[in-house]
Amino acid sequence: MTNKSKTINYDSPLYLQVRDFIERKIKSKEFLPGMAIPSTNEFARLLGINRLTVNAAFEGLVDEGILKRVQGKGSFVVGKKIAHNLEKLQGFNQTVNGHSIELSIKVLKKYKRVAGKYYAHKFGIKENDLLYYIERLYYIDNSPSSVVETLVLDKIVPKIEGIDLSVFSLNEVYGFYGINLKKGIQTLELVNLDHKEAKLLDLSDNDDALMIDSSIFDENNNLIEISINYTKSELSEFTVHFKE
Repeated sequence: MTNKSKTINYDSPLYLQVRDFIERKIKSKEFLPGMAIPSTNEFARLLGINRLTVNAAFEGLVDEGILKRVQGKGSFVVGKKIAHNLEKLQGFNQTVNGHSIELSIKVLKKYKRVAGKYYAHKFGIKENDLLYYIERLYYIDNSPSSVVETLVLDKIVPKIEGIDLSVFSLNEVYGFYGINLKKGIQTLELVNLDHKEAKLLDLSDNDDALMIDSSIFDENNNLIEISINYTKSELSEFTVHFKE
């Protein structure tokens, strides 16, 4: 938050008072990182003021990196960002052929599930502990390009179900909540798609795709995320650096 809010009072311009009001809501964690806040119209009705005044407050918060506006979706709280000690570990956003592409994301499924025996062993948790399952479909220039299925430890990100994961990446969300990523392990394999993934990617059953199996660890070497990414093989290009 900015230090300006400490000097704002009832004699301050109205848009600064609104900005301070929103900042205090964020600081008190009523508005959490990654979550959408009420619209300018909703704030105008709530506070009984002109929408243009609220919009000026929003613009100031966007300029300061506190809010992020997304066309057609709304305004979202941006948490503090931390550096991740990962070298080009980006899941879908690997190296995609071509330049000046338009990337969009559709969240297909998002729900909590129990770990079960297999994932309890993988994550080092109890079988009844909760994981968060997310399935996303990525588009390049409005064409389906990749399907990503992800499991995340439910306890590490509060209220993840309220975060729009078509706006923020999971890496950004981890940064908002102070989770420092230490390493990632990826395996790549050319596979034949089953009917479900083939249909989502507008391909035929048994067409080839690149499968990327990823495991992400935090600074304490705890596994926090497992994901499987199916990407159209013609869209992916990878460079591997070997070190002695």
